[in-house]
Amino acid sequence: MSATHRCRYCQQPFQPSPYRPQQTVCSQADCQRRRRSEYHRQRLQTDSEYRQVCLDSPRKWRARHPDYWQHYRETHPEVVTANRRKQWQRDQARRLAHLANNHLAFDLKRSAAEVYWIGPRAGDLANNNVASGQVFVLEAVLRQAGTPMSSCKQQPSGVNPLSVG
Repeated sequence: MSATHRCRYCQQPFQPSPYRPQQTVCSQADCQRRRRSEYHRQRLQTDSEYRQVCLDSPRKWRARHPDYWQHYRETHPEVVTANRRKQWQRDQARRLAHLANNHLAFDLKRSAAEVYWIGPRAGDLANNNVASGQVFVLEAVLRQAGTPMSSCKQQPSGVNPLSVG
């Protein structure tokens, strides 16, 4: 009986094939998938001909099946809807990333007011110094010293309480 080996990925003991005594990976699907993926990645880096075949293969398939994606989208509308939603989210993330570290300022005036961004995307704007939005500037109306605060019901009609006296 041949010796037991340990799988390179899952570390579980396994019996190698009698035809491949130097086998280092067990026959579990996850381990075999990792082995093939690692082999493919290594070949892409070292073998230019293999890399070119891998590039040409999908191009040739698309040339032989030009209507595949159109037919797929027609028969799978839920996938189209999900893809549009995901694309919208990617576009939003790209817009927010553009704002995230934007420190442009032309002629800023200091204001005592603070701006708070509230919503589900607020956490995506780390270090944001520029935010678009509507700003309303309201000036406080100060009453003159010595003028008593009175209700509008106590004033005669047509008389401005600040102009009296």
